[in-house]
Amino acid sequence: MNNYKLIIQYDGTNYAGWQIQKNEPTIQQKISDTIEVLLKEKVNLIGSGRTDAGVHALGQTANFRTAKEIEIYKFKHSLNAILPQDISIIKMEKVSPEFHSRFDAKMRSYLYLFSKLKSPFYLRYSYFYHDNIDCARLNTLSMNFLGIKDFTSFSRKSIEPQNKVCNIYDVKWKETKSLIIFRIEADRFLHGMVRTIIGTLLKALKVNSDREYIENIFNLKNREAASEAVPANGLFLYKVKY
Repeated sequence: MNNYKLIIQYDGTNYAGWQIQKNEPTIQQKISDTIEVLLKEKVNLIGSGRTDAGVHALGQTANFRTAKEIEIYKFKHSLNAILPQDISIIKMEKVSPEFHSRFDAKMRSYLYLFSKLKSPFYLRYSYFYHDNIDCARLNTLSMNFLGIKDFTSFSRKSIEPQNKVCNIYDVKWKETKSLIIFRIEADRFLHGMVRTIIGTLLKALKVNSDREYIENIFNLKNREAASEAVPANGLFLYKVKY
């Protein structure tokens, strides 16, 4: 059985997320349908992880298996010709039969973009946040998220697995001329986790809280203890490492 790995970029604005859903347009469904048109067989397209409705990707990874030997350059070109303009296969390669894009991933990283000015060109891909964003202060507060912790308070309630322990390797805030960029790396992320972490950090900044405020949220293990999640449009799955 041949196994093929895809690196995918997409604008998630018009989709209900990555994962296939009944009666909703999703990235996984669009790509699976296109592959099946070309191969003339059903495939199981496995993503490195789910992205929520409206979330984008610069480097989503997926794989599928087929008995057919694929001419990669031609197949990738054909995929991109059929896929809508807001989804692109930027790389395709043959990998070992055992490779699994989700279970073999060692690290995932996300970016979140804040625009510092109201611009129609940033509208779909950033959050125009009106309050002050102090990156130095936020970097200090973000240190409280590093390491192995139970992120129950930062994930949606009903659909998550029992194990809500994640290992956060790095969290950083950076300011450029027109953007504030938040970056986070971890072994795994729970549903809604990144946007809830950002919302909580912004709330902590706004009310001038310290590390005890964040530690208390962790200890309560209750989603209602954390703050409201920031909008989906500023979030990008940046990279998956294996």
